Amino acid sequence: MRFMTKYSGFRKPAHRLAGAAAVLAAALALAACSARPSSDSRPLVLTTFTVMKDMAKSIAGDRLRVESITSPGEEIHDYQPSPEDIRRGADADLVIQNGLGLERWFEKFTSQSGAETVVASKGVTPIPIAEGDHKGEPNPHAWMSPKNAKIYVDNMVAAFSKLDPSHAKEFKANGKAYKARLDAIANDMQKKLAAVPQEQRALVTCEGAFSYLTRDYGLAEHYLWGVNAEGAMTPKRVAAVQDSVKKNRIPAVFCESTVEGKMDAVVQATGAKYGGTLYVDSLTDAKGPAPTYLKLLEYDTKTIASGLAGGAS
Repeated sequence: MRFMTKYSGFRKPAHRLAGAAAVLAAALALAACSARPSSDSRPLVLTTFTVMKDMAKSIAGDRLRVESITSPGEEIHDYQPSPEDIRRGADADLVIQNGLGLERWFEKFTSQSGAETVVASKGVTPIPIAEGDHKGEPNPHAWMSPKNAKIYVDNMVAAFSKLDPSHAKEFKANGKAYKARLDAIANDMQKKLAAVPQEQRALVTCEGAFSYLTRDYGLAEHYLWGVNAEGAMTPKRVAAVQDSVKKNRIPAVFCESTVEGKMDAVVQATGAKYGGTLYVDSLTDAKGPAPTYLKLLEYDTKTIASGLAGGAS
């Protein structure tokens, strides 16, 4: 199975496209020539980003080899797959994408591939993006709701059971145990966020990546742009967020780890505190505060509750 198209989200001159095609052809040739039996005979599952890798590993256990196309800290929306990604993709038995428009490069990436693909968010009721160039399109960050994450788990269990039927019972048991942990996390999130005073229950972020979380836990939502894209932040949107923060006396604002620094103008103009960095599209490494998806939910919830209650500095 080979991924045969390299995608950039922008138009390029013909000579640059020709050069890119040559690089891609070389990468594919290398993948074909270097393909050899691996010492690890388990089926290879390739996910598009680290959050799904962590979820998939929890369900797969030791039965499957699970890897992520992107690394910790990388931005997912406009990611440009490298020749190395193509090489790894050539060996994959299953590729899992989030869907809902998150991976804008995915269709191009797999257009000439015979790889089996699964949409982890299948069955999720999407929330439309409310502002910006992508207004009306599905908000792709559905995993930020533990309720939706349970749908992801069921889709992965089904996909893994089809890939490796001999271990289907194990995948089902792992999925059941993981969903129980999600329920426990959801209950803890409810308690922490319910403790935020009613007049301070507003989440202001750089990207509108928390629509599912704010819906589940009764917070108002404001953001600088709806979904990460080139030129997404405009002076008009910045001014609108500043007005909302001032008008509603919102005590703290936040920004995501992959786009840090974009909230500085709002902090300076409003006097609101910077409540902290939140994690959405990417986990941290093992030493960071969000090395797993469940830790990500716990850390974000604690950071939001602390910031809105005045605990941030």
